[in-house]
Amino acid sequence: MLNRYPLWKNILILLAICFGVIYALPNLYPDDYALQISGSRSSTTIDERLIKRAERALEKADIAYRDVEFSDKNGMLRFNSGEEQLAAKTVVQTAVGDDYLVALNLASTTPEWLASAGAGPMKLGLDLRGGVHFLLEVDIAKALAQRLDVYASEIKIKLREEKIRYRGVTVEEDQSLLLKFSSEEARAKTGSFIRGEYLEFQRRDEEQGKYFYTRLILSEAKIKEISDYAVKQNLTTLRNRVNELGVAEPLVQRQGGNRIVVELPGVQDTAAAKRIIGKNANLEFRLEAKPDAGRASSVEVSFRDDINRKALLEKTLIVKGDNVANASASFDENGMPQVNITLDSVGGSMMGRVTHKSIKRRMAVVFIEQKGKTIKKMVDGVEVSERKNKEVRSIISLATIQSAFGASFRITGLDSMGESSELALLLRAGSLAAPMYFVEERTVGPSLGQQNIDAGLLSVQIGFGLVLLFMLVYYRVFGIVANIALAVNMILLLAFMSILSATLTLPGIAGIVLTVGMAVDANVLIYARIKEELANGLPAQSAIHTGYGRAFVTIFDANITTLLVALILFAVGTGPVKGFAVTLSIGILTSMFTAIVVTRAIVNLIYGSRNVKTLSI
Repeated sequence: MLNRYPLWKNILILLAICFGVIYALPNLYPDDYALQISGSRSSTTIDERLIKRAERALEKADIAYRDVEFSDKNGMLRFNSGEEQLAAKTVVQTAVGDDYLVALNLASTTPEWLASAGAGPMKLGLDLRGGVHFLLEVDIAKALAQRLDVYASEIKIKLREEKIRYRGVTVEEDQSLLLKFSSEEARAKTGSFIRGEYLEFQRRDEEQGKYFYTRLILSEAKIKEISDYAVKQNLTTLRNRVNELGVAEPLVQRQGGNRIVVELPGVQDTAAAKRIIGKNANLEFRLEAKPDAGRASSVEVSFRDDINRKALLEKTLIVKGDNVANASASFDENGMPQVNITLDSVGGSMMGRVTHKSIKRRMAVVFIEQKGKTIKKMVDGVEVSERKNKEVRSIISLATIQSAFGASFRITGLDSMGESSELALLLRAGSLAAPMYFVEERTVGPSLGQQNIDAGLLSVQIGFGLVLLFMLVYYRVFGIVANIALAVNMILLLAFMSILSATLTLPGIAGIVLTVGMAVDANVLIYARIKEELANGLPAQSAIHTGYGRAFVTIFDANITTLLVALILFAVGTGPVKGFAVTLSIGILTSMFTAIVVTRAIVNLIYGSRNVKTLSI
């Protein structure tokens, strides 16, 4: 028979439709509004008492919540609306304190049997479902201070190489370097190489008592360069961190002189995102100060695992986390967590040179973290909250150098594998050029307004309905076949967008509307060809066979050219343009399958085994 598919082909088509139904189903289960409570460090645990404290605070504030769940790592409170979620965030954060992160979340409601099959809903863009919006501020003053610390270390090395005796090189509060000498001759020699090698400084000589001073002040152009570098480096680092989180369609961009906006659409674990994105963590490698070192040349730092235990370290840095080229978490021979570090060429050279001269001395790995504390105070009779941030340094390890280090070595002394993985991620993504602080955190509602979103969804429904009606009236039985294929096309489109974690935006809805029209366009071509063959006197079975065969080339050519345009849009476009291109590309592929293969299978089942004289078309 001309119009009969073999059994195996029918089974494959049926399996494809079942596959589509299973992976499209999660989109029928909307996410819950939720608050996620987690520790500010990955090793911090959540217990039942903490959750009860949050529940009591919500009850006192008369904020209803639907459900609560918790594990040793995080707790989750679910709410009926976004308004309740937002109102509860401040209440819960106050109740649990600053040692815990309270993050806005969207909790999945997908049934376990679907989730176990790897099925999940497709991600929605900020203009449809919203997401998390962070506004961070780069501490430019700290960036300048850090750069001046580097300059101070370099100048000390230069002075020693030139054999110039100096009393100290310090970073002053007014963002200048102050060089102290016992003689005017030493100051004059220093001025010679400063003028030749450090053109970015303005030099001013000063005298106080019996000492001679040189004050180095950065030029305005250099300050702007350092500021721009700090913001750009932090932008790059944040993008790398977001990529490590696997967020679809993120937005990371500069706002103004020293602020950065991060928008994460449809993020599931916003607590982890906030911890990773906002983590102002870095490393420093310093030698332990010699016993006879003065206070001016050393700094006292506590150990991370015992704050009462302290060590004196040299102020001069060996290298910082900025010089880390790669980092990975693993376990040592005793099963304890560690981070394997590989330095870049500059850091490796510096580490090798210093450790070669410092065998049998001890070197400390210092972990630097920015910690915040919320302080409440009364202003004009109103209680307001003020965020205070401070830099905390702690020693992870202090070990004796047995031989010169190369560019690769390892860090031990970490609390858990989670912490070593997190530290490796931060170092691998790139260190921050300057600390950053959260200025604002909020959920992002539909950017085009709920009215436009409803209009977009309504356009899909109207377009779908009109196409179904037209095909049914104009093509009768064949119209029903096309409508079934159109429904299958929508299911497959949703399924593939969910599997590929594609982000649906409002322009993406426009792509779906266009796909609806294009899907039946192929059937219109096929049915027109069948009608033409019937008019030319061909038998019904031959007309079906010829109609599908001859229309295929035209359909293929038209869809391939459209697909190429969609791929170009995806390659060069950003944001909404990419969303449109993704939906259109997937829609083209699924519509070709349903319009040609699925409709042919249904027509074969209806007419293939019958001796028909006429067709209902």
